[in-house]
Amino acid sequence: MIGCFPSEIGKRLLPRPRRLLLLVNPFSGRGQAMQWCQTHILPMIREANISYNLIQTERQNHARELIKEISLPQWDGIIIVSGDGLLHEVINGLMERPDWELAIKTPTPVGILPCGSGNALAGSINHHAGYDMCLREPLLLNCCFQLCRGGVKPMDLVSVTTSPAPSQNGRPGLPRRMFSFLSVAWGFVSDVDIESERYRGLGSARFTLGTLVRLASLRSYKGRLSYLPPSIVATCPDALPTRDWVTIEGDFVLVLAIYQSHLGADLHAAPQARFDDGLIHLTFVRAGISRATLLRLFLAMERGAHLSLSSPYVSHIPARAFRLQPLSPRGTLTVDGELVPYGPLQAQVERARKWSGEATPSCKCRSPSVLEPPSFPVMP
Repeated sequence: MIGCFPSEIGKRLLPRPRRLLLLVNPFSGRGQAMQWCQTHILPMIREANISYNLIQTERQNHARELIKEISLPQWDGIIIVSGDGLLHEVINGLMERPDWELAIKTPTPVGILPCGSGNALAGSINHHAGYDMCLREPLLLNCCFQLCRGGVKPMDLVSVTTSPAPSQNGRPGLPRRMFSFLSVAWGFVSDVDIESERYRGLGSARFTLGTLVRLASLRSYKGRLSYLPPSIVATCPDALPTRDWVTIEGDFVLVLAIYQSHLGADLHAAPQARFDDGLIHLTFVRAGISRATLLRLFLAMERGAHLSLSSPYVSHIPARAFRLQPLSPRGTLTVDGELVPYGPLQAQVERARKWSGEATPSCKCRSPSVLEPPSFPVMP
């Protein structure tokens, strides 16, 4: 089971005493993760009589490799002390284990203590815990308090099939399947996310600066977006129907698919989203929108008030699955803020209740190494 620690959870609590594995990325955000760990996190954990083992990650995908190899039963929780990128590594490390199906059903939930730039999941936890929006140390302390309480809640994942990575030996590669907990972005949002890396030293302010830079030179991208409305029910939870898809083709400023309430600690992008609602919340903006209206959209998003913003260029749609085919030759695609190969992409919700054994008995969960997409002409 994939879990997190908001206080709306009271039905399931971790046992006491607890043993936690802390994975710390010392380079996340402004590079303050270890300092905050020493001054804020460890004192609270010790006061709560929780034992722990702390590992500092040394390189990209270090946590992913560790999670694929560790013995899960010895831990009552795996806690990421970083931003959302390290959590993406850990979740996919779990799903790449040979015993992945058992691993996600064991009582070893995953939590996050925010020390990164975006901290979207932490912002969602903070929101559902009933706290006011906050950043930096106050957000960290709120999440650490929830961790010490020990509540757990199931969380949906989204399986994402991306285009093959560029081949180095001349042979065509295979589509890649990964698991996402936060978002898929194309256009304005992904451009800001990736291009603002040069301002990483500014912490979360890098996104504000990146947004202003991109607004000054607004781009649009030609593409085709298809989505499956939530009212369409498949016979088997693992299968997607080949019909009933709604398709929009044209020029887009952005396409954002999000499954948490927050895209950043201070960006309430999907106010109606819940951890296990079984939905992908799609927002797409068509070309033709003015810079002023787009700026108003993001300013309203800070308060979660953007859904009431009236514009013929902006749409908000719930979906069970979606397919995105970029038709412009260049662009940026991200999954959970991580860059993925540019090209056709497909995503569908994997319900948390399936991982916990509540799936329809006649439908077995597929291994994440098996790619069986529904009929999609641009995906092999």
